[in-house]
Amino acid sequence: MHTPIDIRKIIHVDMDAFYASVAQLDDPSLVGKAIAVGGGGKRGVVSAASYQARKFGVRSAMAGALALKLCPHLIFVKTDFDRYKEISDTVRSVFFEYTDLVEPLSLDEAYLDVTQNKKGNPSATVIAQEIREKIYQKTGLHASAGISINKFVAKIASDYNKPNGQKTVSPEQVLDFIAALDIKKFYGVGKVMKEKMYRLGIYTGSDLKTKSLEFLTENFGKSGPYYFNIVRGIHPSKVSPQRTRKSLAAERTFGENISSELYMLERLQHIAQEVERRLKKNKVAGKTITLKIKYSDFTLQTRSKTLPFYIASEELIMEHITELLYQEKMKNSVRLLGISLSGLNNENKQKLSLKEEKKYDVQMKFEF
Repeated sequence: MHTPIDIRKIIHVDMDAFYASVAQLDDPSLVGKAIAVGGGGKRGVVSAASYQARKFGVRSAMAGALALKLCPHLIFVKTDFDRYKEISDTVRSVFFEYTDLVEPLSLDEAYLDVTQNKKGNPSATVIAQEIREKIYQKTGLHASAGISINKFVAKIASDYNKPNGQKTVSPEQVLDFIAALDIKKFYGVGKVMKEKMYRLGIYTGSDLKTKSLEFLTENFGKSGPYYFNIVRGIHPSKVSPQRTRKSLAAERTFGENISSELYMLERLQHIAQEVERRLKKNKVAGKTITLKIKYSDFTLQTRSKTLPFYIASEELIMEHITELLYQEKMKNSVRLLGISLSGLNNENKQKLSLKEEKKYDVQMKFEF
């Protein structure tokens, strides 16, 4: 399947119920209880839930009212992003003890390439165990990990023994592991894609592997080659220490539905100010501006336009957002508005330079 030089040792580390666990860490009276971060009030949305709450079906992005209906004894706690960032920085400092090839996906998860590492340890499995233990020693929080030859398999594996566990999928186990997966476990396969796969008779990785490249391209377009390769254990995406940001956005959910465009413009002004702040902080500007609208019936609509020049100021953002707002009549009253800028001018900026990879022996490569 792979020549020795192709094999990488990738770890995906994922903090367990991170936001909820931080709340329980800071307030011991919440330990062992069903809690939801965010979601308070009649229009709140759950950002995260403890494992105790998840047993009742409470999930992130769920309306707080529904979460409370599913779990009447649910306790809502406020988000604290400054605290999450503080702990996240501590966790990442542990990663960097082992490798500089760290690709953060969010505050609570990251990929690490430990094919070569600062400890000279040939076992990625042992490294993952050490990292999880150090995270607990330094933060009091548990993490889970997946270990394999590429990012795709490592990410899926990190879910297998949650919470506070890890799973290694060695090179010789990869194909069987992928073949047995329910297609909904494939990273990037959401609800709509899952249903389409099911309609085509694709329920597992094994089913997917029987489909030709032509069939997959015909039915899934540009994603066809990705599915064709991934089910064969081919995923060449490297761990990228500096990921190029593709967009910047901000949005707000309102306490009451609004139906007047004038009120919407007032709210959008505040959102545009936040987008400008984030653009300046990241020293970027964008060409494609998008207005996101979530109606009171929870249907979602986006309106976009691409400009011939880059913008970053609140004034120019509002000029074009106003045009998009009045582009067509509102279908219903609105519960959420958002603004995003993509097509950023950072694609050609110099990325973090990495030393040329050193040669490493075959024995080291195959020890997982």
